[in-house]
Amino acid sequence: MNELHILRDLVIVLGLGVAIVAAFQRFRVPAIAGFILAGVLAGPKGLGLVADSERVQNLSEIGVTLLLFGIGLELPIDRIRRIWRLLLVGGFVQVFLSIVATMIIGQAVGLSVPAAVFIGFIIAVSSTAIVLRGLEQRGEIDAPHGRFTVGVLIFQDMCVVPMMLMIPILAGTVTAPLDIALTLLESAAIIAIVIAAGRSLVPRLLEVIARTRQRHLFIMTVLLICVGTALLSAAAGVSLALGAFLAGTIVAGSEYRHQATADIIPFKEVFVSLFFISVGMLLDLRAVVAEAGPIILLLAAIMVGKAFIVFVTAMLMRLSLRVSVMSSAALAQVGEFSFVLMGAAGANMLIDEPLAGNLTAAIVLSMLGTPLLLSVAPSLAERVGRTRLFPRLFRVSADEEIADSVQAMRNHVIIGGYGLAGRDLACALKDCDIPYVIAELNPENIHSARENGEPIHFGDITSAGVLERLGASRAAEFVIVINDPTAIERAVRAARSIAPKLHILVRTRYVMDAKLIQKAGASEVVPAELEAAVEVTTRVLARHGVDSGTVNSECARIRKGRQQGTG
Repeated sequence: MNELHILRDLVIVLGLGVAIVAAFQRFRVPAIAGFILAGVLAGPKGLGLVADSERVQNLSEIGVTLLLFGIGLELPIDRIRRIWRLLLVGGFVQVFLSIVATMIIGQAVGLSVPAAVFIGFIIAVSSTAIVLRGLEQRGEIDAPHGRFTVGVLIFQDMCVVPMMLMIPILAGTVTAPLDIALTLLESAAIIAIVIAAGRSLVPRLLEVIARTRQRHLFIMTVLLICVGTALLSAAAGVSLALGAFLAGTIVAGSEYRHQATADIIPFKEVFVSLFFISVGMLLDLRAVVAEAGPIILLLAAIMVGKAFIVFVTAMLMRLSLRVSVMSSAALAQVGEFSFVLMGAAGANMLIDEPLAGNLTAAIVLSMLGTPLLLSVAPSLAERVGRTRLFPRLFRVSADEEIADSVQAMRNHVIIGGYGLAGRDLACALKDCDIPYVIAELNPENIHSARENGEPIHFGDITSAGVLERLGASRAAEFVIVINDPTAIERAVRAARSIAPKLHILVRTRYVMDAKLIQKAGASEVVPAELEAAVEVTTRVLARHGVDSGTVNSECARIRKGRQQGTG
């Protein structure tokens, strides 16, 4: 009756997970930490409530697959192309520096070169599942630090295959570089075929299925695309997670991505929770207590060292101070693919069992601390920005970008962000001969805007120094149209600190964000979903012949009700 054992294990881990997460919510501790702790307690190395963790881990693979598929739905291939520089250059620098630094330190403490390089492989890779889940929950996937983090994570996942192939060479059991090159070429070719075929076939397939108007058939097709692409990629030697991510980016290029996202959410939430629980099951509490000193030292060395390397990488990429600090916090942990690498290394006798046990404990603890790091990252970035040293280091990439012509501007409009809303506003201001200046962090946006003659400058609007250089104290209005809610709140506070009477208008995505932004000092907040509701109401009532006076009163009622709900 093996199936009864599986059901029993699920009841235990889900029940314990629900209880711990519910308790954590009262203290505003992230849910991910609660699920990992539930796994620690329930696992065979904890209280032993679940004797065989492998059953839960097998189910958790589905969670990782669905999570990465869902993230891919938010990042169409066209958008990934826009972050290619962050992906290739930033990812390579971070992975390379992590391996080199670990190799040097490893040799200094007496490890062999192969063992030190292998541990560098482990430390270089962060947790795609945990980091993307955290960014997704905080609405920061499309924020500047989110784009950099996603790019680095994608590159790290791409590196897992060559790292796996390098393990036998490090162990001295394989010496055929040609075989490695052929395997890598085969993997790249299969991925290219998957992307090319998917972009042409998937939209047509979804269109055919959608015409049947059978929702269950559409859901099954979406899951088939997700799992099928993941398995095909795994057959090419690429991870299941990266294959699922590619499947998501392919579906994201079609008009059915929103329905696909809505359909997989219930499955994703349950199975992703199982993944975090399975991570906790890897932690041996007795070993942690027995080896507490070495494990804590190893954990601190990994997280501090890796955070510093990510920070240096972001600095070399000329990213802002805030983006560098928040990316460092997001990528400081070690990822789930490290366990795959350690399994291969164990078979090749690269590292001994005590070191492997301490590494496993440090890795799980680093994952457990990631949600908390993501929570404190915004305030940490703000504190670092107040120091004297770091702003000076970053001044070349921010303040000095702002031209002297801005210093002569009066009663102008400062536009924070140059996405779709920022472009439209700039166009309208130009047509009306209203002076304006734009602050942006995305190098591609800056390049295209300058080609069009826009007065755009590289600068982080959460920095009071940057706002001063943009003439906030002399400006008529500050309009914020970025997508990161925490950055919006800090930009408002920074602007209000140097210009108490400045009119600050904020465009935010959700009504729920408006209260905090207003409390920070915004003069007006325009939630996109509220205006969408007003527009929908206007069009429906007009189509049914309702007079304009009634339409206006209904729209006013909607706005008033929402404002009272958020005020």
